[in-house]
Amino acid sequence: QVQLVESGGGLVQPGGSLRLSCAASGFIFSRYVMSWYRQAPGKERESVAVITSAGGMTSYADSVKGRFTISRDNAKNTVYLQMNSLKPEDTAVYYCRAQFGVVYWGQGTQVTVSS
Repeated sequence: QVQLVESGGGLVQPGGSLRLSCAASGFIFSRYVMSWYRQAPGKERESVAVITSAGGMTSYADSVKGRFTISRDNAKNTVYLQMNSLKPEDTAVYYCRAQFGVVYWGQGTQVTVSS
């Protein structure tokens, strides 16, 4: 059974940091391109960061460049999103996505940036 389980979300003040994790199971994690997406209330889901299967290449949305870092540990079947200098506009549900032909999604974790 395929599972993507996100964790690490929560409430943080502007300028703060959070580290999201996504633990994968039920498929060969090391073959999959992994991504983080987010969806704010009333907005479409958008791509935040992408990392290739071996972790050699990453890509970021312009809105998070220089503040967010995506990484993965294929030995632990886990992908991470380190989020620094958080802004209120980063408030959203953050989703983990796996793609290798087929696409799998996690259930999401809420991130709220507010004072």
